[in-house]
Amino acid sequence: MAVHDKIAAMMEEMTQWRRTLHACPETAFAEKETSDYVAERLRSFGLDIDRGLAGTGIVATIRRGTGSPPAIGLRSDMDALDITEATGLPYASRNEGKMHACGHDGHMSMLLGAAKYLAGSDTFRGTVHFIFQPAEENEGGGGRMVREGLFDRFPVRSVFGLHNFPVLPEGTFAVCKGPMMAAYDVFDIEIKGKGGHAATPQNVKDPILASAYLVNLLQSIVSRDLNPVEAAVISVTEIHGGTSYNIIPGSVRLRGTTRHFLPAVQDMVEARMREICNGVSASFDIAIDITYERRYPPLVNTDQETDAAMRAATLVAGKDRVFTEIKPVMTSEDFAFLLQEKPGAYMGIGGGNPKETGRLHQALYDFNDRILPIGASYWATLVETLLPK
Repeated sequence: MAVHDKIAAMMEEMTQWRRTLHACPETAFAEKETSDYVAERLRSFGLDIDRGLAGTGIVATIRRGTGSPPAIGLRSDMDALDITEATGLPYASRNEGKMHACGHDGHMSMLLGAAKYLAGSDTFRGTVHFIFQPAEENEGGGGRMVREGLFDRFPVRSVFGLHNFPVLPEGTFAVCKGPMMAAYDVFDIEIKGKGGHAATPQNVKDPILASAYLVNLLQSIVSRDLNPVEAAVISVTEIHGGTSYNIIPGSVRLRGTTRHFLPAVQDMVEARMREICNGVSASFDIAIDITYERRYPPLVNTDQETDAAMRAATLVAGKDRVFTEIKPVMTSEDFAFLLQEKPGAYMGIGGGNPKETGRLHQALYDFNDRILPIGASYWATLVETLLPK
């Protein structure tokens, strides 16, 4: 494992950063304490700091060389989740109902470690923008940073992301070219009927019965409308309706997500969902309104930048510990918004914990601090190989 010596020496310091950040989790666009803490560290390294994109976002910059050297962007997410932590750790969340259950505390610490190392080194020529992004979970902070002028104010030729993958062996890396993560859309369906006594169903327009048919018919889109060699997922994740054993309610609400890789599949899924809602509405003589929102685009790695990420990971971990042909997954990531604007690559780093405490988005999760210097060394090596002195 070719971890930079200076970064290895920062292990205790990076661990302290990570655990401090873990204890103060904040969710989408509310990462004020988190942002302040990250900004203080970056200023102490001597970096130029810009704050305010997407509210709590930070862009810190190191420049080496004269003229107009090439620039790259390195991105970390900052937000936490609405989960009550159950780890019992000494550094557990002190913000009730909030938790770093996806490893963003570790992502920030690895990028901070790379920033400190690069700020004190003369090992590259060019410009590096360290992008600390709010609101990755559900709210599209990456898209907001782009819309507010991220790449207009901080031009780059390419941009890179890194996320922990707990199920992979500790200190390994994983990436693939092309689509790596799916687009993420959400839907909200309101079924408006006529309520009444459960003993006299002939006098009502039953939204419960209509919702049962609708949930089943939505699944037929993937099984019967989609080419089997393509991919999509439609998940109804919420059903709300009813208040009593003997009352048929007046309305039911369904909510959920759809995921896909191809724009044509996305268009088909939305169109068929609307058609099915109209059909069920006519069949049951009941009003159905659907709101469909396109949230995140698919995350697509570009070939040249993925090759660069593979080279850097191989220099750090060794060829046998870099998995370059992983299968795309149906989870989503708003780093996709940055990759819509600039070529780049999104890399996974193995956390080595496939057990309960390694599952993301649950109350027992904790980041593996042993991979902090490995991730920071990947970032540093990526800069040094893309922007050689």
